Amino acid sequence: MDIHQILKKLPHRYPILLVDRVLSVDPGKSIRALKNVTINEPYFVGHFPHRPVMPGVLMLEAMAQTAGLLAFADESKGSDTNSVIYFAGIDGARFKRPVEPGDQLVMDVEILRHKAGIYKFKGTARVGEEIACEAELMCTMRSVA
Repeated sequence: MDIHQILKKLPHRYPILLVDRVLSVDPGKSIRALKNVTINEPYFVGHFPHRPVMPGVLMLEAMAQTAGLLAFADESKGSDTNSVIYFAGIDGARFKRPVEPGDQLVMDVEILRHKAGIYKFKGTARVGEEIACEAELMCTMRSVA
């Protein structure tokens, strides 16, 4: 899934869109997506000027957006422009290494549970083979019409 397809599925736009490409998706099961981290990201101006590091909360947001793409991977859900998926909770978030400009953040997300519009996902974000962040994410799908 390229950026044009991502823009059709997610409501996010610059500077908060944090998924550049979907590398693979197994609808209803798992997804792998990519975020290219560049020095041009607006948060690097203040986090931190002497040693730029991607904020942990944005790594979690990138995983949540990836989870949203997985939830919308079913075409019947993805084509419904009246539905959005909201971040509902985070459990067990752990940060293992800093993410810096020039890194590629690869997010692997799998569905743990889905019932009545509530999803629970397990997400892991890596740079190369090293885990940068991992967490369980809860999201809810709602109609905005």
